[in-house]
Amino acid sequence: MGRAFEVRKSSMAKTANAKTKVNSKYGKEIYVAAKNGEPDPDVNQSLRRLIEKAKKDQVPAHVIEKAIEKAAGGAGEDYSPARYEGYGPGNCMVIVDCLTDNPNRTIKDVRLPFTKTDSKIGTPGCVAHMFDHLAVLGFAGDDDEVVLEALMMADVDVTDVEVENGKVSVFAPHTEYYKAKKALEENFEGINFEVDEITFVPQVHVEIEDEEVIANFDKFINMLEDCDDVQNVYHNAIVKN
Repeated sequence: MGRAFEVRKSSMAKTANAKTKVNSKYGKEIYVAAKNGEPDPDVNQSLRRLIEKAKKDQVPAHVIEKAIEKAAGGAGEDYSPARYEGYGPGNCMVIVDCLTDNPNRTIKDVRLPFTKTDSKIGTPGCVAHMFDHLAVLGFAGDDDEVVLEALMMADVDVTDVEVENGKVSVFAPHTEYYKAKKALEENFEGINFEVDEITFVPQVHVEIEDEEVIANFDKFINMLEDCDDVQNVYHNAIVKN
């Protein structure tokens, strides 16, 4: 597939404002996971995964604890997922995942970046079929056959295993995330996951080279990330600087 470590997902700059946004994002996701399941990461796999990711992204412990306590207490907002799709600058395909307690506000906030950058927000499903919803696990290594054998022995439905520049990338259906990760941890002692995601991986990519389009694309992504309800932005653009 040639997709090793090529998950196209927007990431915010490490500024103070961005850090606050990251903390808020994780706080909201952890709250929802704890409220919709058990507020105990030992029995709630989704909650455990989010806590592990939050710690890797240096989210303070008090942010995590507060979100879990809030969910356990039964108080707080009633968030629901919302997904928007469309075409961004350079005709790239975009998926925007949100958690919202006010859908009318959220659609208005998400539509604005499309409008301001001559992009087009579409109908549900208009681009999602061009992405694969996958678990992606990446770690140091150079033997894809050994990794594939371990996963198959654990009855994991593997989509692909790649090796590139001393890195192994495992792609599996998102429903196989926990089984795949457990199999790798049990077979490779001390494994350190450099990529640990459930994400949308584009089937095709669009290269953006024109400076004006690149500037518009950067503006588009930044505006989306500034929306309070936006949790993740996925796209198939490769920016050629």
